[in-house]
Amino acid sequence: MRIVVGCDLKEFKRYYRTLEDLHEYFKTLGLADVRFGELGVVEEGIIKKDPSHLIVWRENNEMIGHAIWHEANTDEHREGDPRDKEDREMLRRLLGGKKDLVELHEVWLRTKYRGKGYGKRFFEFFEDFIKKRGYGSIVYYTDNPAATAICRKRGYKEDFLKKRGMVCLPPLFEHKGDSLLIAVTFTQSFSCLLASVLFSWM
Repeated sequence: MRIVVGCDLKEFKRYYRTLEDLHEYFKTLGLADVRFGELGVVEEGIIKKDPSHLIVWRENNEMIGHAIWHEANTDEHREGDPRDKEDREMLRRLLGGKKDLVELHEVWLRTKYRGKGYGKRFFEFFEDFIKKRGYGSIVYYTDNPAATAICRKRGYKEDFLKKRGMVCLPPLFEHKGDSLLIAVTFTQSFSCLLASVLFSWM
């Protein structure tokens, strides 16, 4: 498996239309603004703004997974898209007052390729990639048990969002609300955050 930064947008859209497992997952979340089978307007905008914000996983030249990321801060997900008060306060608390960060917007690996260590390899790659680009923090919102397990194994700490209703995780942690927030602290003064599960390196 190879991890590649950037991809032709037309090729990526063709791949995205084939992700039935992702689109079924979106349906379980009750996402009203998703055009099932199509790349979202927000996601396409992120990629068009900077093609390096799309990272794809390839095996035998087949695209088998992807990640979309963008710059953010504790006040806004993206420019013009403000965070609510609970999210802002939690991020500031977890990041020790740091304002700027990278948001890992979407991560997906085709179901048939899971369980092979590819998720772990991606997180190792992404943490190094972001660090080399000069960023100090990453935030990632998810309710995916596999992503959560990877972050737990990497030493991520946990906290919870009260307002979200997406989490379907085992009751390993104290639940303070409807959604799980996980934060991780590394020794290399770098942050990585995962939320409806949220992770932070510092």
